[in-house]
Amino acid sequence: MQSIKVKSHIGSDGMLHIPLPEIQDTEVEAIIVYQTVQNPSKRQWSHEFLSTFGAWQGEPLERSTQEEQPDREAFL
Repeated sequence: MQSIKVKSHIGSDGMLHIPLPEIQDTEVEAIIVYQTVQNPSKRQWSHEFLSTFGAWQGEPLERSTQEEQPDREAFL
């Protein structure tokens, strides 16, 4: 018994085509377990997160000076 994983599109005719070029001129028994693919939705910032924009009411934030970085070895 062998298994394969195929991601395919089923058209309006409802036909799923699974090419098996290594198997020819023989009978096979197949078990199909399918699951529809959920298209990932675009991730968006939540309203709660966006409502914090500009909420800081303390002293102004300042970036401290950055130290000199040592030289690194070059990638090969």
